[in-house]
Amino acid sequence: MDEKRFVVALFGLAVAVVAGYVAYRFVAPLTVAVFLYYSTRRFYHRLERFRLPTRVRAVVSLSVIGLPLIGLVSYTLVLLVLEARRFIEAYPVADTIGAENSVIGDLAALSNPTTDELLAAYRSGQFDPLIELVSEQASLLASTLSGLALNLLITVVVTYYLLIDGSRFHEWLLRFDDDAVVREYLETADDELEAVLYGNLLNVIAISIIAVVTYLGYNAVVPAAVEIPYPTLAGALTGVASLIPVIGMKIVYVPIAAAMSIPIALDGDVSLLAYVAGFLAVAAVVVDTIPDIVLRPYFSGDTTHVGLLMLAYIFGPVVFGFHGLFLAPIILVLALTFANTALLRLLGVEPEPAPEIPDRQRRIDEF
Repeated sequence: MDEKRFVVALFGLAVAVVAGYVAYRFVAPLTVAVFLYYSTRRFYHRLERFRLPTRVRAVVSLSVIGLPLIGLVSYTLVLLVLEARRFIEAYPVADTIGAENSVIGDLAALSNPTTDELLAAYRSGQFDPLIELVSEQASLLASTLSGLALNLLITVVVTYYLLIDGSRFHEWLLRFDDDAVVREYLETADDELEAVLYGNLLNVIAISIIAVVTYLGYNAVVPAAVEIPYPTLAGALTGVASLIPVIGMKIVYVPIAAAMSIPIALDGDVSLLAYVAGFLAVAAVVVDTIPDIVLRPYFSGDTTHVGLLMLAYIFGPVVFGFHGLFLAPIILVLALTFANTALLRLLGVEPEPAPEIPDRQRRIDEF
């Protein structure tokens, strides 16, 4: 009997090692999937009032988060290409660069290409350097795109089935309960993870709204030469950038200020740079500093310390890479919850009893 148990345990250990290795290889999409799961779970459960099937609710929940994000990134890339071409057409930078780089010079010459012009340029060999460059980097480009597609597929599939079968997985874990320690730990960790990760989503939405209103208000009072291009898009990107620790929203409004300053410097109207400095001051105070001080404590979870959570956002990407932005807060919540619940029980320390409520005092759950 002991030999059979030993063989079963050995087989289980081998399966656990293989599963752990696979999870390690794909830790980035799995981490993002957990983040999306906790970010969309409340919305998923609130769709129950419409009596929609579970699969439909899961698809709708993912679409609410995923489709706007994909559309935002795609729209941003298109605008960057269009604005770069307009800048090349408006200023003589293309001539200077084109003199040193034949690829950029030939492409800059095609300001508004038609089909016939593109065909003629191809036949004359203007695209040969570009084709050669793309051919040399084809394997790297294909590997990068396939990796991104695979990670995106894993993220979507795992999030989808977590929304549908997350409760079953929760009940399966509770089968290993011992004196209610496992149940208390899992339920506490689950609630705190939802509070922290869902708070991230609320923080992005709140900062996006604040940034959009601020940028539109700035455009309403400044000359046209120093207006923020696409203020709504810039505000949405500012909200998304708030997830990045330390640098955060600066990677959006600082490049915007630089993009506004370059045409002014090339035109020689230096007096307009005062408006750009004003924009930087308003963005740093109204968009960056005040929301971080006021909103962050409300969106940081119920028991997790704000300072520790901020350190997790800072050290996570340094230790684990970009996905550490989501992985480090998860590890922090799991560790703190274990220390506050299961560890006390394992050390034989009984939790402090809840304070007694007078008979005349009504409880909030009675309402």
